[in-house]
Amino acid sequence: MNASDARRDLYALVKRAEDDGVTTLIHRMGSKREDCVLLAPLDRFPAARKADAFPSWALSAAQKDFGTLVSQAASGQPQVLRRNNTPVAVLLPADPHTSTPSSDPAAPSGAAPAGGAVNSQGQQDRESAPRRLATLGDAIGSVLTTGPAGGPTFGLPGLDAATGGLQPGRLTLVAAAPSVGGSLLGLAAARTTALVDHRTVLYAASGPNRDDIFRRILSAETGGDYPRLKQGRLTDYEQDVARQLVQAGDVLLIDDGSNLTAEDIAETAPHMEGLALVVVDRLQAAHSARLPLSGNRLPDASQILSGLARTLDVPVLAVVDSDDPTLLGLLDADVLLTLTATTDPGRVQVTVAERDFGVIGSAYLRPDLLHARFLDAGTAPAGRIAGEVPARNLGSAVERELAEAALPYTSGARQGLPASVTHVLAALRTALAGGDREALGELGPSLAEVAAAPLQLPDTDEGRRLAAALNAYTTAGTTGQSAAVRSGADSGHGPDDEDDAEAEAEVELQPGDEEDEPESAPFPALKLLKDAVARSKMHPIPVIRAEDRDSGPWPLVSEDMDGEPRWVHPDVTSTRVPYIRENGKRVRRDQLDVPDAFGEGVLCLIDRNGSYPSACSAVPLVPNKLLHTGSLETFDKASAGIYLIDIPEWPRTDMPHPLGRIIDRPDDQGRVWVTTPHIKQLVKLVREGHLAAMPAIHDSWTGKANESLFKPFYEAARKARIELVQAGGDPYKAYKTRLSIALRLLWPKRAEQRSPFWRPDWRMSMVAEASVRHWTVAFKAVQEGHTLIALRNVDAAVFWTPPGTPPGTYRIGTGFGEVKAKFIQPGEFIPEGDD
Repeated sequence: MNASDARRDLYALVKRAEDDGVTTLIHRMGSKREDCVLLAPLDRFPAARKADAFPSWALSAAQKDFGTLVSQAASGQPQVLRRNNTPVAVLLPADPHTSTPSSDPAAPSGAAPAGGAVNSQGQQDRESAPRRLATLGDAIGSVLTTGPAGGPTFGLPGLDAATGGLQPGRLTLVAAAPSVGGSLLGLAAARTTALVDHRTVLYAASGPNRDDIFRRILSAETGGDYPRLKQGRLTDYEQDVARQLVQAGDVLLIDDGSNLTAEDIAETAPHMEGLALVVVDRLQAAHSARLPLSGNRLPDASQILSGLARTLDVPVLAVVDSDDPTLLGLLDADVLLTLTATTDPGRVQVTVAERDFGVIGSAYLRPDLLHARFLDAGTAPAGRIAGEVPARNLGSAVERELAEAALPYTSGARQGLPASVTHVLAALRTALAGGDREALGELGPSLAEVAAAPLQLPDTDEGRRLAAALNAYTTAGTTGQSAAVRSGADSGHGPDDEDDAEAEAEVELQPGDEEDEPESAPFPALKLLKDAVARSKMHPIPVIRAEDRDSGPWPLVSEDMDGEPRWVHPDVTSTRVPYIRENGKRVRRDQLDVPDAFGEGVLCLIDRNGSYPSACSAVPLVPNKLLHTGSLETFDKASAGIYLIDIPEWPRTDMPHPLGRIIDRPDDQGRVWVTTPHIKQLVKLVREGHLAAMPAIHDSWTGKANESLFKPFYEAARKARIELVQAGGDPYKAYKTRLSIALRLLWPKRAEQRSPFWRPDWRMSMVAEASVRHWTVAFKAVQEGHTLIALRNVDAAVFWTPPGTPPGTYRIGTGFGEVKAKFIQPGEFIPEGDD
């Protein structure tokens, strides 16, 4: 191609070099000689990636002075072409008599040798050391002696099988959206290499600080709750492990200094004796002035890290907080591990791809974010309470063999089982490994169904072993499970009618539920909810367009934001007991044993009426779109939305944390997303002196608040309840069912469900409001001197009180916000709902 045509098509030629590795031969006729150059990808001349090593030009400037650049390159001075600040291609000298076609990836005679400086004759600089060449025999010998995993590993068998471990000389990127847990994979590799293999690790922390890293390691090693450890509350066992980690942790070196750059890492690593792994946590997709490893500086940083891996022949593992393919395509990774959430919240898929081959495998992990770690999808948590002994002989020999035979599939190392089957078999292994006798008993029907189903298993040793184990399970039967179930059914208690929250949780949306109720319906809940939204003067947007749901705030909204507590007083012993209702549904109920130190009393069971519809009376919502408002100095009470905050320290042990179970699933930095009701609750607790300070708001999506959007719906539901609760029977049941369906349709989960709504933020704000009200009333009772034993969901509380004396903070009755109260002796089976 002549230089004039190349000037015109420069951007396209660079794109071909970048994406497809195409090298183009360009010639230019001068007055005395013909200049020939190659427009080549950077892989042909890696030295071009080094900053300021050769003249470099932005593409726009290169196009303007292209003739001059061709002449200079032809005379032996490589010219680097940049897109913004990132090198993307290079002009190299070529033999004018070559006939190499432009699509030939091999360098023609006279082209620059990879990695070396070039003089006017196209020769390698005589002062540089000759490049080391290896024969094919050398390479084969290295492979045969290294084994399948020659470098560090993650300590997760399924993922290690899919990746072959972390290979020396390669840059591996872990790509995950925020809150999926990408940093925890970097931490897993560092923990395994340093604490298990006792090899040196450089942990370059551009996000978390050294205290965060140590707490995460301690949480993962002990099974202690990470949010609690962040508050400085350690058990004696955790303190012992912490001291052991300090003694054994000399090989894990952390650099959490400010303004950490890739150059800093590359300068530090060569001075570390016996270095086995470099972990970079993390590369931040969003630009930050205080973080050099962020924004548009990431491509250059990845090239430096890739060069570091090759120079030191060590694996470099870098975590990037994005799974955006466009960004990942700009980063110089040899191996890419992409973490993706699945429809099962208990499993995350890791896709393994190599630069030259694309996707080469995948594995499944079980997120255990409360303990700052991932587990193999089928492995029981390692952390136990000090002194707790697992039930080593739990389960029959048939069940244990089934769990072992299924391990290649439940770990993710082998594929081929339906997801539902894999989930059940993983649960079996978890129950056996964790000594959970109750969970094992409850798995009986599901295991029997799996064993009886006609599965197409591969004709391999692993497939045949699993088939034999399933057949043995079918033959042996499940008599042990049946006996366990009968023990709950024969307890002498009658069937329990569902309370409102439990009934709402059990409603499954069916086709047709999105249609308005007929005129004869006892309560047209959906029609009333639609009318309430439509009459607002703020012109609400009830449905977010399908094409917008995978971006902006919507992927950040999750069921974990409900804030429902799952709490039992730390001095009380709680036991879950299997029970079968009259309708055949298998459930578990609580038995609570209260210590003598609590004095005389009985268990007072509080069941709150209509928690969800009651919350609709004044729930702060954003009728229109949520806008990205970023970090906030203070909460604006005129706004509503979702907020990313630190978990505030809660000093009391007689009440659950005000954020409920939200604190159980923090992100890699110990932060959580919450809705407006919980933000307002924290503001009030700070104002009243129950919290030391308001947590920082690191990110937010907000809009103008409206607390009356659902109020007409609430008023209609309250009025109908007063009339129908007296009548009871089928009309009241139909009322509760339609009420639940209407509120569930605010956020339908299945794509085929044609709901008049799709507002996850509305749904979760309503549930959070119910949780906050439930917690607040219980807290008032505790402040008045009552002893709270347990608090769960949005409607159930248990107090220790004198017989027949419920806490005065509750109003007894059948209306919204009022409660039913029952009294039982400690240690008895605790009924729920209307028992």
